[in-house]
Amino acid sequence: MTIGQLAETTGVPASAIRFWERHGLLPVPERQGGQRRYPPEAAQRIVVLRTCQQAGLTLAEIGELQEDPPRRQAMIRAKITEVEQRMIDLEHAHQLLVHALQCGEEDITGCPKFREQMAAWDTSSR
Repeated sequence: MTIGQLAETTGVPASAIRFWERHGLLPVPERQGGQRRYPPEAAQRIVVLRTCQQAGLTLAEIGELQEDPPRRQAMIRAKITEVEQRMIDLEHAHQLLVHALQCGEEDITGCPKFREQMAAWDTSSR
């Protein structure tokens, strides 16, 4: 399939496909008459790339997924730690927002329950 067909199939602009090729995230396709020709599995690879991006992996990290196992394992372990911290941060944000909806204080930063919760978060992250 041509780059236009691949872009239409995947919903990814042709410019992004070319960018991924230049950075080694997609194999360089064969050319016929000067046009890129992609095999069907290129669409599957793009789905994987987009899923990785949506999961928070940078392009460099996605590239490391293609590296040798020790390097890949190190990146994955570091990313798991980062994701776990983001999950904690998101849970704190959720608790804050739920409390803010229910809190009767004019200024939430003056709310004793809010301050108590903030202190607990600070203690738990050490």
